[in-house]
Parts: sequence; C-alpha cells; structure tokens
Amino acid sequence: MEKLLIVDDDLGIQKQLKWSLADYEVVLADTRESAIAAVRRHEPKVVTLDLGLPPDAANASEGLEALKQILEIAPHTKVIVITGNDDRTHALKAIEMGAYDFYQKPVDADVINVIVSRAFSLATLETDNRSMKSIVGCDTGIIGSSESIDRLRLMVQRIAPTEITALLLGESGTGKEVTAKAIHKVSDRSDEPFVAINCASIPENLLESELFGFEKGAFTGAHKTTLGKIECAQGGTLFLDEIGDMPYHLQAKLLRFLQEKVIERLGGRKEIPVDVRVICATNQNLEVMVSEKAFREDLFYRITEITLNIPPLRDRDEDVLILANFFLQQYAAEYKRNAKSFADDALYGLRHHKWPGNIRELQNKVKSSVIMSTSSQVTAFDLGFFDKENAEYELSLNLRAVREQAETIAIQKAYALTDGNMSKTSELLGITRPTLYSLIEKYRIGINV
Repeated sequence: MEKLLIVDDDLGIQKQLKWSLADYEVVLADTRESAIAAVRRHEPKVVTLDLGLPPDAANASEGLEALKQILEIAPHTKVIVITGNDDRTHALKAIEMGAYDFYQKPVDADVINVIVSRAFSLATLETDNRSMKSIVGCDTGIIGSSESIDRLRLMVQRIAPTEITALLLGESGTGKEVTAKAIHKVSDRSDEPFVAINCASIPENLLESELFGFEKGAFTGAHKTTLGKIECAQGGTLFLDEIGDMPYHLQAKLLRFLQEKVIERLGGRKEIPVDVRVICATNQNLEVMVSEKAFREDLFYRITEITLNIPPLRDRDEDVLILANFFLQQYAAEYKRNAKSFADDALYGLRHHKWPGNIRELQNKVKSSVIMSTSSQVTAFDLGFFDKENAEYELSLNLRAVREQAETIAIQKAYALTDGNMSKTSELLGITRPTLYSLIEKYRIGINV
C-alpha cells in the first residue's frame, strides 16, 4: 500500500480522513515538527496538510512553514493543503509555494479520494520519468516505458558495441538523432566526437565539400585546406540524417568511403584513411527510391546492415505523459518558472492529441506552456489545446462553468501578454483592478497578486 501522511491537529478530522482514505497506509502527525519527522522517516509520496496547525491555529503561518519545510526535504512530494471555508487566500498562497492542490472543509470522502488518487498517480508518473534515465546500467537518453521503446533500447544496447552500419527509419520528429546519439553513447566510441549532418539542409553543390573537405585552391574561395565532417568524426560516430535526400552522383563517393574507409578531399589526390562509425536516417521509403533509380541499390544494401524503426509518438501509449513531464521539469528549471505539473484538462489534451509532429511538437508545446503558465499547474490553454480536435473536453452545458472557464482563460492570456503587469492586465480586460483581484481569488487562478 502507498504511504499517505495526514497532518492535522484535530483528532476528529484525523479519524475521518483515515477512514475515508482506507486504501492507503496512513501515517498521522499533529504538529509541524512531527510532520517533518514523518516525512523524513516514511518518505510519503502524498501529504494532506491542515494549514491551521498549533501553536497559532487561527492563521496559516505554521501550516505554510510546514509546507515550505516539507518541499525543501522532499521537493517531489505532492502536498494537498486543507483549509477552512473562509481561508482561500492562504490556500492560494500555498499553491504558489508549490502545493499540489487544496481542499476546503468539511471533508467529503468521495472528493478527497479523487484528489489524493490523482496526486498519487502523478507522483508515480514523475518517479517513473526520473528513473527512466537509467536503463540497464546506462543512460541512453531514450525516454519512455512502452513496449516499442523497450525494444528500441534493447536493440541500441546490442548493436552499440559493434561496427555495424545502422539505418534509422521513422517520421520526422520521432527522435532519430536521439537514437543515433544513444548508440554512440553506449559504444566504445563514446569519448570521441559525434558529428551529425543533415543531407537535406545543405545545398547540393556544397554537400560534397561539407562531407569530404577540400584542399586549398580546390575552387574559388578555398583559401585554406578544410576538413570535412567525416574527418571531424575521426574515431567517433558520423550521423547522416535524411540520407534519402543525398544527390545521386554523391552516393557513389559515399559508398566507396563506407567500403574502403578512405576519403579524398575535393582538389586532393591523396587517400586519407578514416576510422568512423556511420549511422544513417531517413523518413523516406528507400526501397521505392531504389526501384525508381533515385537511390543507389548497392548503397542501400550497404547502409541497411541493420534497420531500426522509431515508432511515432501516437503509438507509444503513456510515453506522451512521461515525455511531457520530463520536458516540463527541464524547461521549468531552464527558464526558472514555477510550473510543476499538468492540470486535468492539460492531461486530457496531451492524451488525445494526434501529435503529427511527434516528439518535436510535444517538446515545443511544453516549452511554450512553461513560459505561458502563471501558476504551478500547466493548463490546456497554456499548451494551446483549443482547436476543433480537442473541443470535446472544453464543451460544458453548465453556464456557470463555461463563464468561469472563459474568464479564467481571458485573465491568464491578458496576464501573459502584459508580462504580469496587473494595471495593464485590468486595462486590457476592460475591468478595474479590484474586480480583477476578486476574479483571481474567486477562480483560484495561480497569479501572484
């Protein structure tokens, strides 16, 4: 059973919560000191915390201090603060400090069970995400827990110690370069360079010199001898992305390099031996290109000694949430933002979006959401999930709920557009500042006022 810490000085509330949350192994504490001791000893994933702790139960200072210390000791713990009916201000302060959620008395067994269950689910997901960095003793950088990703990691570990040439197949944005780096990282060449070149992004007349280098005077503007990407990868790994876009005439020269392990710079006559492991990738069907004489058959068989298929994000089950939480933590730290988790509507959007742009699209959405978010929870609005495809979860027939959602979205957007200036936010919304403050408090919007 999962451990749940209940911090409350009211014995009646303690018993009621313990009875309501019978599915968990409950640990009780009634003071800040005993709560901190329990966190150190039991390491609970979730804590319910009454803000009105003694010695001054009339205000929330002791409870807020307990929250601060708990998060300092165990920053990944999900703390649900419990308050009285008239203590919403302190609850919002707790959310701002990093609490997962808040709940107002009186206790309703069904409601508190839902909140606690969600907190445990998120805590478990984040724990899995953090542990995903270490797979079979090595950090491959390939994140996920789906069967297809487990198989991919296993293949990476098997081929990495060899010199076999691998072809990575997958849609754009699925993580082909991440996989290539994983092979390099697990191989014996990990201390040597990893050099990547995108064959589709370099003009045809420049690609040869980029790959093979050139001698001084080889062409107009060649003022000095310059090494190509192949020589720069000496001892390490060369990643040829979008190899299907390589010009046909250049494919013969690449084939000779792969077979003989020697190159000639443009304008040179000397054969230069190179020791480089080659990994290729494409989102095109090379077999069709071979049949259409757009890709050399002999090169095709040379680069497909083994083929790895990178699955699209839509086929990776719960990996979407694992990756989303990974990116959330990464960008929250990078941009020094308070975003710690996803709201329910955001989780719905993440699960139901089709992800045509795969991991790259997810990464960009989460990055922008961290910047847009004004609270510790990223919402569907922050992620930009307000198109027809995701309209189902937005629709409500409850007019009060519709108005609350619409006003919350408008306030969040205006706040972001004005860089957090409350005067400009109220002006943009066409309301007074007192009205704006009232709405922020009413809708529990995580904005520091």
